[in-house]
Amino acid sequence: MEQKNPIQSADRIFHVIETIAESGPIGLMELSHRLNLHKSTIHRLLTSLSYMGYVEQEAETNKYQLTFKIVELSSKFLARMDILSLAHPYMEKLANQCQETVHLVKRSGTNVVYIDKISPLMTRDTSIQMGSQVGLARPMHCSAVGKSILAQLPENEVKDIWDNTPIEKKTKNTIISFNRLLEELEQVREKGYALDNEENEIGVRCIGACIFNHQGQVKYAFSVSAPANRMPDEKIAELSKYVLAIKEELSVKLGYRLT
Repeated sequence: MEQKNPIQSADRIFHVIETIAESGPIGLMELSHRLNLHKSTIHRLLTSLSYMGYVEQEAETNKYQLTFKIVELSSKFLARMDILSLAHPYMEKLANQCQETVHLVKRSGTNVVYIDKISPLMTRDTSIQMGSQVGLARPMHCSAVGKSILAQLPENEVKDIWDNTPIEKKTKNTIISFNRLLEELEQVREKGYALDNEENEIGVRCIGACIFNHQGQVKYAFSVSAPANRMPDEKIAELSKYVLAIKEELSVKLGYRLT
């Protein structure tokens, strides 16, 4: 059975806000037509919103538009959002879908720092243990999570991070050429995810993706890590579907609008 808002005035006032947000500046008559409400009712709602500072009327056109008070509210809400409690259920879901270890990281200067580590409910026996731990910092250029963040930054910022990072050849696969890194970041942007092909640790492959916030910026990323023998290219292709789905779901949860 369809549920109705028990307070009709609240239902109407939020419909007004949502319609103005979608349409931009709008006149009273057009708003009345869109919401199928009498113009006197719309006028009362707009007057109330104007009094509270959420709507203003343009002097030249007499159209109504939202004020930045709405933005201030959302900014306060987002500033208090606990990324760990918000993201953890998604990371658990991914770990159980892939049956591999999942990490959540936060960018910290030129590094990424592990802030959560989730093992699947159904673990597999393996002689290779994931060497990561919460609080561990790693360079961005040789990790899937780091590269997924770098791919969303302007090239001058990527260069600044590169110049301020000790470039160490951790394995034979570690990227030590800036031009080579730029080529890989282009592939990351095309695919939507990044790989760590045993670049940080021999015997471990990772697939990772960044998380967009409400401003389209990236500060967090996550990855699926496993022994390389369990992560051939065919498996990476399979896992990428789960990774991209979680990337989209969590980004939308943080207020990112898909285009």
